[in-house]
Amino acid sequence: MEIHEGSTQSGQEHSVNISLSSSSSSSSSSSSFFYSSASVEHLTLSPLLQTESPYRLDGGNVSILSWSDSERLRFVDNSGNEWQNVENRFNQLATDRNGHGFPVIRWSDFGSCIGIKESPEFANELLRALRGRRYNWKKDITKVELYNYWCRMTDPWLDSRIELFFDICDRNLDGRVYERDIKQVISLIAPINKLSVKQEEADEYATLIMEALDIQRRGYIEPSQMETLFKVSLPKGSPATCSYQKNTYKKQEPRSKAEILFRSYWRRAWIILFWLMICFALFTWKFIQYSHRTAFQVMGYCLSTAKGAAETLKFNMALILLPVCRNTITWLRKNRCFNSVIPFNDNINFHKLIAGGIVIGVILHGGTHLACDFPRISGSDRSVFRQTIAARFGYQQPSYLQILDTTEVATGIAMVILMMIAFSLATKWPRRQSPQLPRSVRKVTGYNTFWYSHHLFIPVYALLIVHSMFLFLTDNLIEKTTWMYIAIPVLLYAGERTIRAIRSGFSEVQILKVNLYPGKVLSLKLQKPEDFSHKSGMYIFIQCPQISPFEWHPFSLTSGPKDDYLSVHIRSLGDWSYQLYSLFQEAKLTGLQQYPKIYVDGPYGAASQDHIKYDIVAACGEGSIDKGPLKAYLYWVTREQSSFNWFTDVMKEISETNQKQSVVEVFNYLSSVYEEGDARSALISIIQSLYHTKNGIDIFSRTPVHTHFARPNWFNILSKLARRHRGTKIGVFYCGPLALARELERLCTKFSTKTTTRFVFHKENY
Repeated sequence: MEIHEGSTQSGQEHSVNISLSSSSSSSSSSSSFFYSSASVEHLTLSPLLQTESPYRLDGGNVSILSWSDSERLRFVDNSGNEWQNVENRFNQLATDRNGHGFPVIRWSDFGSCIGIKESPEFANELLRALRGRRYNWKKDITKVELYNYWCRMTDPWLDSRIELFFDICDRNLDGRVYERDIKQVISLIAPINKLSVKQEEADEYATLIMEALDIQRRGYIEPSQMETLFKVSLPKGSPATCSYQKNTYKKQEPRSKAEILFRSYWRRAWIILFWLMICFALFTWKFIQYSHRTAFQVMGYCLSTAKGAAETLKFNMALILLPVCRNTITWLRKNRCFNSVIPFNDNINFHKLIAGGIVIGVILHGGTHLACDFPRISGSDRSVFRQTIAARFGYQQPSYLQILDTTEVATGIAMVILMMIAFSLATKWPRRQSPQLPRSVRKVTGYNTFWYSHHLFIPVYALLIVHSMFLFLTDNLIEKTTWMYIAIPVLLYAGERTIRAIRSGFSEVQILKVNLYPGKVLSLKLQKPEDFSHKSGMYIFIQCPQISPFEWHPFSLTSGPKDDYLSVHIRSLGDWSYQLYSLFQEAKLTGLQQYPKIYVDGPYGAASQDHIKYDIVAACGEGSIDKGPLKAYLYWVTREQSSFNWFTDVMKEISETNQKQSVVEVFNYLSSVYEEGDARSALISIIQSLYHTKNGIDIFSRTPVHTHFARPNWFNILSKLARRHRGTKIGVFYCGPLALARELERLCTKFSTKTTTRFVFHKENY
C-alpha cells in the first residue's frame, strides 16, 4: 500500500501518490503502517438506522457513545477564549456610539470579539439566534449583553447549547425547524468549512435528517428531537488509535535521551565524523608539509593554511558527486551490510553538507591567498625572495596585479564566481521563489534556474583541472594530485548520466490512461517498459520533451511491483507540472488521440524501502509496502475535499480487503473542516454519520473510509501507538513539508525517551 505526498529538497515538482501492492496482504511479519489522520466512530439515531454498517469505520462499528458534554457542540474555541480575553477584545473595539456614556461594539464585530473572526457569516447567525424575537438583532452590543451571550454559548449544560443551535436553524423563530431551514444551514456552514455542496446534495442531506428525526412525518423538527440528534450522534475519539490489543511484549524501562539519540543518529554521526576526520587529516598533512618548504619563509602560515584548505577542497570536490549518483546508491542499498551502516536516505543532506565544506575550503584557500600570500610575495624582501621562490617567477618579483593575471589565479577566481552563482541559486529562497525576495529577483529564480545553474559544475571541474596543472610552487606532477581525487567520481557520475540518457532515450512509454482530478492533479497510467523492475517505495524521473528536453522531475510510483503498468499522480505545484497538466487537459478536451510524449528514467531507491527493517512501520506523507507488515495504519491529510477523488478506487479496494482480513486501516483528515465538536461542523458530522450508516460510504471520500475533521494530533497518535506496541521498534517514514518533519522527529525522540516503544524517524529526500 502506498500513499505519497512528495516534496523535494531542491524545489522540484511535488507528487501525491498512493498504491496497493498486490502482495501486501500476504506478508509474513507483523507490522503497522502509518500516514496522516485519526479515526472516529459514530452513533445511530432512529430505529430505521440502528443497524450495524457492513463496512468497518476505521476499525470500529457504529455504536452509541458517551462523550463529555464540554467537548460537544462548542460555539467558541476552548483554548485562549476565556471571558477576560473576550473583554479585552471588546475594550479594543468599543466606542460610545449611542451617546449614553457606556461603550458598545457594532453588531458586525461580534465574531471578532468572541474569537471566530474567520467565520463572520456563522457569527451573524449566532447573534441572530442569541437575540431571538426580542430585538432587532442588528443593533450595537453592550458589554453586559455580550457577557450574557458568552455565558449562554459556554453554558456547561449541553441542553442549553443544543437549544441555541436549534435557534440558529429555526429561521422563522417559531420553535420548529423545517427541511428548508436545514438546507439553509447546510448552505451556510459548507463554505465556512471550505466544502463544495451542490444543491441536490443539500436536498439529499436535509431529507436524510428529516427521515431520521421526523418519524411521525409532521414535516418539521422540534427542540426535543434536535436534542436526541446531538446527544447520540456526535463523534468520539479514534478507535483505530484508541483500541489496543493485548500485547505480549516484555515490560521495559524507558531509555535515556542520550541512548535514543545515539540509536537514531549513529549512522549519520559516524559518517560525518569520518568525513571530518579525513578533512582534518588532509588539512594537517598539507599544513605541516608546507611549513617545511622554502616558500614558508616568504608567506608563513598563510601558505600552510591555503595549501591545507586546498587539499580538503580536492577531496570534497570529488566526494560531492557520489551522493547524487542515484543508480549507484540504488544498487548499494540492496546490500544489507552497506544499508545497515550507511544512511543512504540522507544522500541529499550529505551532498549539501559537503557543499558547505567546499564553501569553507574556498574561503580559507582563496581568502588566505588573496589577502595574505599574494601581498607577501609582492612585498617581500628581495633577498629573501631570490633565495626562496624567485625561480618559480622567472627571477622577477611580481606585483600584486601581475599575480592576479596568472593562469592559476584567473582560473581560481573564475571557479569561485561560478560556484557562488550555483550555490546561491541552490539555497531555499531562490530555489522556491520565496515571496520575501524582491519581485525583480523572483523573476530570475525558481527550480529551472537552480537546475541549469547547477550544471555550471561542468566548466568548474574543467577549470579545476587547469588550475591544478599551473601551480606557483612546484612542477612535480606527483604533487599535482587533483586529477587523482576527482577522476573516479567524475567518470562514475559521467557514466551514470550517459546511462541515464541512453536508457531514457529508449524509454518513451505508451500512455494507457489519463485522468484529470480536481485540484489540478494529473494521473498517468503508463505502459511498463521491458525489463523494468521495481520495489514499493521507489520513484522514477519523468521528462516531457514538449516542455523541456532537459528537465527531469521525480515522482513516486503509485503502482505495485507486480502490476503490469506504471502509474504516477502529479499535482500541479510548479511551472513544469502546470504545463504538463495543461498539455494533457488540452488533449482530453479537444479529443486528440495523441498525448504528449513522456520519457521515464529509473527506478531509484527511496527511504520507504527500509520498512523491511522494522516490525512496525509508520509512514507519514508517503510510503509503500510490498512485503513485511500484516497491519498497516495510513493517515492522509488534505485541505481539499476534491483530493479524495484521486485514490477512490484504492480506498474502495482497501475496504473490500478489510472485510476479509483487516490489513490496512486508512484514516482521512480534511483539515479545512472545523474539528469534531465545533458548532460550525456539528451538522456536517451528523450528516456524515447518518449517510454512512444508511449507505455505507463517507460523504467526502465516497468510499467506506471515514473522513475526520481538522488536522491530526500527532502527539496523541504517537502516544497511542506507543501504548499499543510497547517494547517494539517503529520505523516512521515521512515525505512532505519540513515543518511537520521537524515536529514528527521531535515527537519520535520524545516518545522513544519516555516510553518503552522506540520510534525511528526517516525523511524522504529526492
